[in-house]
Amino acid sequence: METARVLVAADKFKGSLTAVQVAERVTAGLRRVAPNVRVETLPVADGGDGTVAAAVAAGFERREARVTGPLGDPVTAAYALRDSTAVVEMAEASGLQHLPDGVFAPLTATTYGSGELLRAALEAGATTIVFGVGGSATTDGGAGMLAALGARFLDADGKPVGLGGGGLAELAEADLSGLDPRLKDVDLILASDVDNPLTGPKGAPEVYGRQKGASEEDIAVLDAALTHYASVLGPETAALPGAGAAGGIGYGALVALGARFRPGIEVMLDVLGFAPALARATLVITGEGSLDEQTLHGKAPAGVAAAAREAGIEVVAVCGRLALSQEALSGAGIARAYTLAELEPDPAVSMAQAGPLLERAAESIARDFLS
Repeated sequence: METARVLVAADKFKGSLTAVQVAERVTAGLRRVAPNVRVETLPVADGGDGTVAAAVAAGFERREARVTGPLGDPVTAAYALRDSTAVVEMAEASGLQHLPDGVFAPLTATTYGSGELLRAALEAGATTIVFGVGGSATTDGGAGMLAALGARFLDADGKPVGLGGGGLAELAEADLSGLDPRLKDVDLILASDVDNPLTGPKGAPEVYGRQKGASEEDIAVLDAALTHYASVLGPETAALPGAGAAGGIGYGALVALGARFRPGIEVMLDVLGFAPALARATLVITGEGSLDEQTLHGKAPAGVAAAAREAGIEVVAVCGRLALSQEALSGAGIARAYTLAELEPDPAVSMAQAGPLLERAAESIARDFLS
C-alpha cells in the first residue's frame, strides 16, 4: 500500500496557537498513530494577522522596521521578503494588537505606520507587494498610509488635517503629487477576505467600527468623514469590493496606489506555493480556531478546501469550535471536521490546552483516514 502523504495547510487558532504551531501539533498527533506517514506543512493565512508568519514559514526572509503605531507611538513591525516579492501585513503596523487593553482610538487611530512599512519594502527592492489587510485598529480610509508615502491632506487653511478618520471631516485638498515615485513600478496586490465598500450600511465604520471601540455617534462621524474624503479623492472607487477593508485602507490603496484587489487566501496560496504542495498530497488537513459562517466567505480553510476539491483530494478540518452543519462542510469541500470542543467542552480550558487537544484530534484523523 502506498504511504499516505498529508498536507497540513491550516490557519491559526486565534488566541491559542499560531498557524505554525497548529501544523506542528497536527503532525505530532498523526505520527503517533501512523509513524510512517509523510507530512508536509504549509501554514496559511488569508491576508489578516498571521500573514507574514505564514510567508516566513514558507521560506520568506523576515525583516523588521520601526514604524508609527496606530496611537502614534513607535512600534516594531515585520514584513517578509523573497527575491523581489514582499508580503506586508498592515496589522503589523496598525493592528488592534498594538492597542493597550481596553484602550481604543476610533476617531484618531492612524495607518501612518502601514505606509512606512510599505516604504520599507520598496527600499528593500520589492517590485511585487502583497499587502494583507485585516485586524486593523484604524478607520482612516488609508489616509495615514498615503501621508507616510508622500501625500498631503490639507484643511481650508492649508494645514495638515488631524490623524485618523475623524480628521478627514476637515479635508479641503488632497495632494497626491508627492507620492513615492517607486510605487508606479510596483505590482501592489490588496489581499483581503473582506469585500465591503468604504461607507454606508455595509461600509467600514458601520460593520467594523464597534470592534475598534467606536460608539454609535463615532460611527456616524466616521462614515460622514470618509464619505467626504472619498468625494475629494474619487467617489467611484469607494464602492469597489475591498475598499472598506481594514478601516478603509483598501480604499486608499485602490484609489491612490494603483492596487488591485484579490481575495486574500487566493493570493497567499499562490505566494506560498500551495499548488505544488497539493500535487504531492493524498489528504489535506486544514482548519482555524472557529469554523463558522464567516469561514465560508473567503477564510483560509474554505480557500484550501476549494483548491483541494478541484484537484480531487480529500480534505478534513480541525477547529476549536464548529458552528457549521455537515451539509455546509460538505458544500465547502470538507469531508469531516474534528473539533476540540468535542474533547473539552469548557472553552477556556480548550483554549488553554489547545496544543495537546489538537494532537488528540490528529490521532483520530490518523485512525479514521490513514489506517
